[in-house]
Amino acid sequence: MLEAMLYQRLDGKAVKCGLCARRCMIQPGKRGVCRVRENCNGTLYTLVYGKAVSYAADPIEKKPLFHFHPGSRAFSIATVGCNFRCNFCDNWVISQEEEILGEDFPPELVVSEAITQKCKSVSYTYTEPTVFFEYAYDTARLARSSGLFNTFVTNGYMTPDAVELIAPYLDAATVDFKGSGDPDFYRELCGVPRVEPIFESLAAMRSKGIHIEITDLIVPWRGDVRAHFKRLARWIVDNLGDETPFHILRFFPSYRYEGGGPSVGSLLEELWTEARAEGLKYVYLGNMPGHARENTCCPSCGEVVIKRVGFEVVFTKLKGDACSYCGKRLNVKV
Repeated sequence: MLEAMLYQRLDGKAVKCGLCARRCMIQPGKRGVCRVRENCNGTLYTLVYGKAVSYAADPIEKKPLFHFHPGSRAFSIATVGCNFRCNFCDNWVISQEEEILGEDFPPELVVSEAITQKCKSVSYTYTEPTVFFEYAYDTARLARSSGLFNTFVTNGYMTPDAVELIAPYLDAATVDFKGSGDPDFYRELCGVPRVEPIFESLAAMRSKGIHIEITDLIVPWRGDVRAHFKRLARWIVDNLGDETPFHILRFFPSYRYEGGGPSVGSLLEELWTEARAEGLKYVYLGNMPGHARENTCCPSCGEVVIKRVGFEVVFTKLKGDACSYCGKRLNVKV
């Protein structure tokens, strides 16, 4: 165990966690909603420091990060735990695990493995990196000093204080929306009381110069999908910029979800058109391998500058960060 970051001691040996937007009040002997931070006699501890439950060298496109060193590899790590309770979670076996599991895998070994496997970055992913923040923070500092980049794949439900702390070492983040940020969706299907902290954390990341890509998992349910989708796309344009990569993800039922089958391709095509109409220049369809909407096209001349099939980059037509056809600079980190 390691003493946690970002918490406050209260009367009666209770503590208030300041890491994620739930800001759990935790009594002695109890854990937060994440199940991996425990109050031991008035001191908050992380129980998963250095305990990797999953790790692998992945294509960066799997995150998905399409505009951050495309074609490179990211060494991905995760621990058990999550601060959401999504009843459709794809990684529920590890995210919703209540026992503290994992292989001893300290930051030094993570960085060593990343270098050995010729990765350009370390990605904190699979479960929610906010809940293993101390492990991610120490690894990220060491990775940065070793010439590696750091990326989060996150639900975005972290406090501004957490963003402030990790920002000097965090190069890119994929922030995963579900149901286009519909507050009722988050309450009923994810067990999350408020969506506003996600937008606050995104604004904080933007202010720190962190490269941001957005995903939106389109889950069939009773809400007004199109209205919330349009609102999210407009918010991205107005607050993050029209060059923010936006990934519309096809949903497949998993875990405890009982709301129906997968989201249909025709709906995703309509939403793609809607996102473009709102002004977003880089819009993708995900979980649809081989679809033309996986490719990056130059917003100026329309030519394909990065062709993909699933997570594989087939070819790039870039000259540095510019289109090799017309010379327009693109929002791509290379």
